[in-house]
Amino acid sequence: MRRFSQRNYLVTLSDINITPLLDLAFVLLIIFVITTPLLTQSIDLRLPPGGRTDRKQLDPRDVRTIEISRDGQYRLDRRVFNLAQIEAELAETYRANPNLVVYIRADKSGPLEHAAAILDLCQRHDITRFSLRTEPARVP
Repeated sequence: MRRFSQRNYLVTLSDINITPLLDLAFVLLIIFVITTPLLTQSIDLRLPPGGRTDRKQLDPRDVRTIEISRDGQYRLDRRVFNLAQIEAELAETYRANPNLVVYIRADKSGPLEHAAAILDLCQRHDITRFSLRTEPARVP
């Protein structure tokens, strides 16, 4: 008799209630759906008008984006860096990947010296593929 009751106890332990796990999964899904759009842009930039949309698509692994705020704050791929750190990071990336393209997104009301500093460090390290990003011209 005793053996039977122990076996029955083990059988009930093997049942797993997945309802709490599903509730947790749905809550996490809702959190990610709400927070993902907030993470798409790191700095509120107003780019200068002009230019056109890109004709050819680049491999995203080849592109590094530098954003420069109005007050001179630099962000490389949404992480805050100073100019020396950006230079070291770009030089290392260019040595590893000679197809590197640097996108420079600078606020139109910020001073030109911050964008010029990025252009200068690209030239010092022979990074010839860079692009000053603008808002595409609106076609009526």
